[in-house]
Amino acid sequence: MTGLKHWLLAAGVVLFAACSGGADGTKSDAGAAKPIVLGFSQIGAESEWRTANTVSIQGAARDAGITLRFSDAQQKQENQIKALRSFIAQRVDVIAFSPVVETGWETVLREAKTAKIPVILTDRAVEVSDESLYVSFIGSDFVEEGRRAGRWLTEYYSTGKGKDFKGDINIVELQGTVGSAPANDRKAGFAEIIAADPRYKVIRSQTGDFTRAKGKEVMEAFLKAEGRKINVLYAHNDDMAIGAIQAIEEAGIKPGTEIIIISIDGVKGAFEAMMAGKLNVSVECSPLLGPQLMSTVKDVVAGKQIPKRIVTEESVFPMETAAQEFPKRKY
Repeated sequence: MTGLKHWLLAAGVVLFAACSGGADGTKSDAGAAKPIVLGFSQIGAESEWRTANTVSIQGAARDAGITLRFSDAQQKQENQIKALRSFIAQRVDVIAFSPVVETGWETVLREAKTAKIPVILTDRAVEVSDESLYVSFIGSDFVEEGRRAGRWLTEYYSTGKGKDFKGDINIVELQGTVGSAPANDRKAGFAEIIAADPRYKVIRSQTGDFTRAKGKEVMEAFLKAEGRKINVLYAHNDDMAIGAIQAIEEAGIKPGTEIIIISIDGVKGAFEAMMAGKLNVSVECSPLLGPQLMSTVKDVVAGKQIPKRIVTEESVFPMETAAQEFPKRKY
């Protein structure tokens, strides 16, 4: 009888171990899967767009049950590199980041690859000699956004309200952060489209660093130098455009009529400016990348094959559609 008791006890222990799943370390004693740990380095909080992007990523991580280790780089590359090295040291499962600028990432990305930690780029791309240093890039096509801004402008002057305009069309450009992918690409896409007609002339182009305050400051300088010669403002994001609108109004010029204003992002502030007749068009660049990122993180951890480039779907919103679209905006 004693031998039978010992046999039953041993069998029970084996059965419990098999059911608990604890032996392989992938589940806790309660049978719950070990949460994925994602290290994410954000650029900062320089605009409405970026704030919405952060909220989307934090909310999506929560919803997906992913443990998020979040770092704000305050728009400094050195802070992002420190954050990535910290994530490597912590042995997170996946690293994701929105790079401040395109270059200067090779060394730290090689460190992540050596540590066998996959890296996902969000919103902005990097320039590296070896594309295997990151597994995927999720975000907008910035060159196409610039092209869309250029197409809207050329259509405005050929078929729209500006079709009777005579002479050169003088454009001032508020660029994004120097060296960043959206600044480089939005400039290139816009220039590609307007190059087809020699009437379009960019007479001033300077960085506004993607911020409202800097956009206002640079536009003040443009107005001081060029005054009423300016026909068009092309801003690489809505926040700079909104800052520039303040400068234009303070100079006694009507934004949206005396100066045509084109910007990119599609934030609520831009829609409010369009409804007020002060901004002519905003090319959408969606910040709501969180759910796509978390889905990709899960696929990477599961060992699934994922596309190298995942492009977000976006639209163009001229002022005529702003009032109808505004209630639908989530950011």
